[in-house]
Amino acid sequence: MRTNFQAYCDYLEKEKKYSKHTLKAYSDDVLLFESFLNDFDSECSLEKVKYTQIRSWIVFLSDSGLLATSINRKISSLKSFYKFLLKTRQIHENPFLKHKSLKVAKKIQIPFSENEIDQLFDVYFLDDDFESVRNRLIVELFYTTGIRRAELILLKNSSVDFFSKTIKVLGKRNKERIVPLLTSTIELLKLYMSKREKLEEVKEVDLLILSKKGNKISETFVYRLINDYFSSVSEKVKKSPHVLRHTFATHLLNNGADLNSVKELLGHASLSSTQIYTHSSLSELKKIYQDAHPRSK
Repeated sequence: MRTNFQAYCDYLEKEKKYSKHTLKAYSDDVLLFESFLNDFDSECSLEKVKYTQIRSWIVFLSDSGLLATSINRKISSLKSFYKFLLKTRQIHENPFLKHKSLKVAKKIQIPFSENEIDQLFDVYFLDDDFESVRNRLIVELFYTTGIRRAELILLKNSSVDFFSKTIKVLGKRNKERIVPLLTSTIELLKLYMSKREKLEEVKEVDLLILSKKGNKISETFVYRLINDYFSSVSEKVKKSPHVLRHTFATHLLNNGADLNSVKELLGHASLSSTQIYTHSSLSELKKIYQDAHPRSK
């Protein structure tokens, strides 16, 4: 099995171009299932597994208190592994043929309102020191480009094209996309770069967004920054970079952007991923409907 497992890891890294984080998650899930098999039936190997044993693992995970979303993610890792074994002819039948994902209750994420966004920019970021300018830039990049937290952290100086007013974003599975920038964001970037040049030491020369000590910023730092700022203007339960990404998509749709354009801007592989944002536009759609339909007058 170890030979097949290593070949699978190489496949994810070199052919699928998965990030180190995703690669570790997938490989850990396969190894966890193998460990379960050893306890369940010491004579059973990953290559000889039947769906009944997979079902037993699902029940075991559920009894352990894991949520359906977490179980589905682990199953997704296994499905990927067995597709690889089938593709490389290590097995002749995929044990997941009859599998159906566990039903997950859809959580409706509430975006920030346009008023909350305006209030934040009107009240805060009035200072012009490095940290204030950088923090405003982080919030503005999230709200005006819809990029993910990990994408923002990995932005490079070379990612920004000041002439064409665009930014190159490295998304999931190393897929690049070009996102347009507002003139106001370009001006803020120029101001930030001028402040950044005055830092005493810059250790991460290539990275765009840095700490005041010139280091790479962390995901925890970014999360806390967004949560702290929006806690002052919003009473919503969740205040995170992902909610800002959600807000970006919702506000575009509310103001007339088509779903395909939003899909491209977000870097989604399919429209189904983007459609989760359309529910937030329902109130706006109702208003347009009431204003436009002849029978409503």
